[in-house]
Amino acid sequence: MRIPDFQQRLADIGAKPRHIGRMTRAWLKGLPLDVGRRQQQAEDFLPLSVREGLPALNAELDGLAKLRSEHPAADGSARLLVELADGQMVESVLLPRDGLCVSSQVGCAVGCVFCMTGKSGLLRQLGSAEIVAQVALARRFRPVKKVVFMGMGEPAHNLDNVLEAIDLLGTDGGIGHKNLVFSTVGDMRVFERLPQQRVKPALALSLHSTDAALRQALLPRAPQIAPDELIDLGETYARATGFPIQYQWTLLKGINDNQAEMDGILRLLKGKYAVMNLIPYNSLEDDEYQRPDGDRIVQIVRYLHSRGVLTKVRNSAGQDIDGGCGQLRARAEQVLNRKGRVDRGV
Repeated sequence: MRIPDFQQRLADIGAKPRHIGRMTRAWLKGLPLDVGRRQQQAEDFLPLSVREGLPALNAELDGLAKLRSEHPAADGSARLLVELADGQMVESVLLPRDGLCVSSQVGCAVGCVFCMTGKSGLLRQLGSAEIVAQVALARRFRPVKKVVFMGMGEPAHNLDNVLEAIDLLGTDGGIGHKNLVFSTVGDMRVFERLPQQRVKPALALSLHSTDAALRQALLPRAPQIAPDELIDLGETYARATGFPIQYQWTLLKGINDNQAEMDGILRLLKGKYAVMNLIPYNSLEDDEYQRPDGDRIVQIVRYLHSRGVLTKVRNSAGQDIDGGCGQLRARAEQVLNRKGRVDRGV
């Protein structure tokens, strides 16, 4: 379901534009569509035909994003395994300080070698209403004042649905534009479309290496945009919107944590309107990739920061529950597959 589909269904049962706006805002707050004020109950502002049609529509909206399981972490975050209406699953993450990370696809086609989500490939796109439904679901648990599109999927590969969701969240959803963060590996369509939008989100660019060949090896199906060109495109958008670009760098021990890469970051980012987010890899014992030692991470941050590049360490939320993006879904799929084999007597 896309957002216009939801709004059209309201119109089909007799809702006027003022009713549609009011019920849309209620949905985005995680409330029933017919919620009223103390002084004005639903029967006082909704036509009879709408009130009669709402139970079925409420049930359909609730089915867009159902909580399958919740996994709280010591850092104050909580990973949510979310089941969609067709039984597919995605992950959302309640972040500290009223943030939420949402998914835009089931799976992902980029195939980043260090990402669990990419291992399954792209299974399907999420409709804009399914994306927004993750926010409505999260707001039943805690306030959400920031939404980052950094969950499962590459938002640039589902651009129309993601931009519809961003537009609604930045208007009726009451979220400040700089608190809507569009994360991408880099796609020319992003730099063409985002400046044209009514709601212009902040931008996070997955860099991971300043060496074009290595970056292509780490992100095998990302557009072949050279790192220096990607940063030039980001800088143009940052200056136009007034929001610094967040550059994402997953730190992989022995791969992109060396001195040559650090000097490359200085060469490309010094003087830019940017923040470098270092994300130590969320590694398990038998993983092919590992996170650098703590001392090395501290050295990198001090080196970059002292030379003029604002640098922060952003540990993936939920590291103590093995909650790297895609891991909850992968474990749930394994359980379902095992159950299916048992049911079939295999």
